[in-house]
Amino acid sequence: MTPVVRFSKFSKVYRQVEAVRELSFTVGQGRILGLLGPNGAGKSTALRGLLGLLRPTAGSATVFGRPYGELSAPGRRVGVQLDGVGFEPGISGRGHLRICAAAAGASRRRVERLLEDVGLRAAARRRVGRYSTGMKQRLGLATALVGDPDLLVLDEPANGLDPDGIRWLRWFLREFADGGGTVLLSSHQLAEVAQTIDDVVIIKRDLLFAGSLAELTEGGRLDLEQRYFDLIDSAPTGESA
Repeated sequence: MTPVVRFSKFSKVYRQVEAVRELSFTVGQGRILGLLGPNGAGKSTALRGLLGLLRPTAGSATVFGRPYGELSAPGRRVGVQLDGVGFEPGISGRGHLRICAAAAGASRRRVERLLEDVGLRAAARRRVGRYSTGMKQRLGLATALVGDPDLLVLDEPANGLDPDGIRWLRWFLREFADGGGTVLLSSHQLAEVAQTIDDVVIIKRDLLFAGSLAELTEGGRLDLEQRYFDLIDSAPTGESA
């Protein structure tokens, strides 16, 4: 079976500084993969390269066997939530989703269902500028889901969520994957990630590990956080973007 996501020797250089070097890994259908690494490790570069927002210096990153830009209906195949991408503050949550739904060819009924699913129905008429950080994260996830995609690409999706919101996100992503969807997420919250993901990729410009969480932690005998820092601390030093 063709992997949903494939990075093949993906490299990106900015003004002679290597952000990512020969990154290779795959994400299979029905799996949740965590992309982990310190600030500046190249996580955002990798995700943006996958989504066609930047061109690799070498190698490739594909979704469903082809570059993102070649998908005939990308909004219906891939749902995206990127950290730091804002919303128009003067529009309501419902209004924002209706605009996104129209662009993706989705119905208003889909919008109402998503507002319910992410717990924003009561705040649907409120202007997004008045949303808390956690509410904006929920709206971002609803935006990613509006086209009913097969793949979710999420950049720090738990930022700003309270413990109840994090538990809800964990349950939501598990339901999505168990239903045949695929999730690629980046995160700094290692303890939470350990309860969410099936597979893990750790990078610090170079690929340090790619495999199942069970393999990395020896079936749960070792701690993800400790294994993560063992790999990061022993990685070669060098500039990264």
